[in-house]
Amino acid sequence: MKTMKTMNHPVPKTAGVAACVAVAATGLLAACAVGPNYKAPAAPRNAGFAPAGQIAPKTTAAPLPGGEAQHFVDGMDIPGQWWTLFQSAQLNALIERGLKNSPTLQAAQAALRQANETAAAQRGSYYPSVSGTAQSERHKASGASFGIPGFPSSYYYYLQTASVNVSYTLDAFGGTRRQVEALQAQAEYQQFALEASYLTLTANIVAAAVNEASLRAQISATEDIARSQQRQLDITQRRVAAGGASRADVLQQQSILQATLATLPPLRSQLAQQRNQLAAYIGDFPSDYTGGEFNLDSMNLPQELPVSLPSKLVEQRPDVREYSALLHQATAQIGVATANMLPQITLSGSYGQTASKWANIFSPSSNIYSLIGSLTQPIFKGGQLMHQRRAAVAAAQEAAANYQVTVINAFENVSNTLYALQSDADTLAAQATAERSAADSLALVRAQYKSGAASYVQVLTSEQTYQNAAVALVKARAQRYADTAALFQALGGGWWNRSEALADISAAPRSQQAQ
Repeated sequence: MKTMKTMNHPVPKTAGVAACVAVAATGLLAACAVGPNYKAPAAPRNAGFAPAGQIAPKTTAAPLPGGEAQHFVDGMDIPGQWWTLFQSAQLNALIERGLKNSPTLQAAQAALRQANETAAAQRGSYYPSVSGTAQSERHKASGASFGIPGFPSSYYYYLQTASVNVSYTLDAFGGTRRQVEALQAQAEYQQFALEASYLTLTANIVAAAVNEASLRAQISATEDIARSQQRQLDITQRRVAAGGASRADVLQQQSILQATLATLPPLRSQLAQQRNQLAAYIGDFPSDYTGGEFNLDSMNLPQELPVSLPSKLVEQRPDVREYSALLHQATAQIGVATANMLPQITLSGSYGQTASKWANIFSPSSNIYSLIGSLTQPIFKGGQLMHQRRAAVAAAQEAAANYQVTVINAFENVSNTLYALQSDADTLAAQATAERSAADSLALVRAQYKSGAASYVQVLTSEQTYQNAAVALVKARAQRYADTAALFQALGGGWWNRSEALADISAAPRSQQAQ
C-alpha cells in the first residue's frame, strides 16, 4: 500500500524541468535532416539552338495567303493562349471545348489532387498522434487463482476505463521531413505533368485542325484538276470525232482522269479519320462530333515567332520541370533511406480513469497514467538498410541522367523546329513558283495541242506536273502552320502567362518570379 501511495505522488519539479530540457534538446536535434539537400540543376552554359548564323532571323515570303514572311524574335515571351495568334474563332472554340471535356486532362487533374492530398497526409506525421479510448469489461475469475483460502470458487467483476493516448515519434534525423519532401516533389511532378498534358492537348488540336484544312485543300485542288481533265477528255473526244485525234488519245486521257479520281477516296478517308481524332481530343464520340470545317484561308499565320533564350528553356518546358521534380524526389529518398539506419525515438503516454462502475470513473482514486520513452536502433537486418540506401543513391543518379537527357532533347526539339520553319518558308516559295510555272506550262501546251503544235503526250505530262505541283503547294502551306504551332509547343506553350487556374502551380519560371 505504501508503494501505491508513492506512485500517486506528483512528479517532482526537477523531473519536469529535465523532461522539458530533453524535449528542447530533441527539437534542436530535429532541426537537421540527413541526406543531400536538393538544388535545382543550373541551366546549361553556352547552350544554343544552332551554330551562329545558321538560322536566319527572317524567313522568305511567298505571294499567297499563308506565305507571309515570319521573323524570329529573340527573348519574345509566349502568351498563355498562344493558339489565339492564328486568329481563328473556330479553332479557339474547339480548344475551349477540349480543355473542358478532355478525359486525358481530367485524369491529369485527378492525379495532381491525389498527389497533393498524399503529401498533406504525410505532413500529419509532424504532429503527435492522439486517440481516445472508452472500454467496458466484464470478467469471471476463479478464487483459487488468488490463493486465498475460503475465497469463493468464482466471482464476477466489472472494469470501466476511459483514457487518452498520445504517441509521438521524434523526427530526430529528418526522415519524416525527407519523406514529406519526396511527396511534395511528386506533387510538383504531377503539376507539370498536368501542364504537359494541357500543352500536348492544345498543340494536338491545332495540328489536327491544320491537317484537316490541308486535306480539304488537297481534295479541292484534286477535284479542280479532275474537272479540268474531264474538260480535256471532252475536247479529245470531239477531236476524235472530227478526225483530229486518235482513239488512243482518248484512252490515255481517261486513264489519267481515273488515276486522279482514285486519289480522292483515300484523301476523304483521311479527312474523316482526322475529324474523328479531333472528336477524341475534345472528349466526344465520332457520332457526336459537331466541329466546323477548317480551311487554311481562315487561319492567320503568326508573323513574329518567339525564340526563348536558351537559359530560360529549362524553366519553361513542362517536361524538363517534370524530370527536375523527379530528381528532387529521388534526392529526398536518399535522406529517408539514411534516416532508417539511425535510431528512432518514440515518446508515448496515456492518461485516464478506471473504475468498477461508470459512476466512480472520475473519482480521484481512479486516475491512471503512463509515460514511455523508447529508442530503437537497427543492429542487424542482413544488409537490407544499407542496400536500400545504395538503391536510393542509384535512383537519384538515374534521375539526374534522365533529367540531362530531357534537357538535351528539349534543345534538339527547338532547334529542329527552327530549322523546319526556315526550310518551310523556302519550300513554300519554291512550290508557289513551281505551281505557277506548271499552270502556265499546262495552259500553253493545251493551246498548242488544239492548234496541232504539241503532241498529246506533252499534254498528259503537263497535266501530271501541274497536279503534283498543286497538291505540293497545299502541303507546303499547311506545313508552315503546323511547324509554327510546333515552335510554340517546343518553347513551353507560355503556361506561366495563363490566367485561368488550371492547376495550383505557384512555381513559375524563376525569371518570371524575379519580375
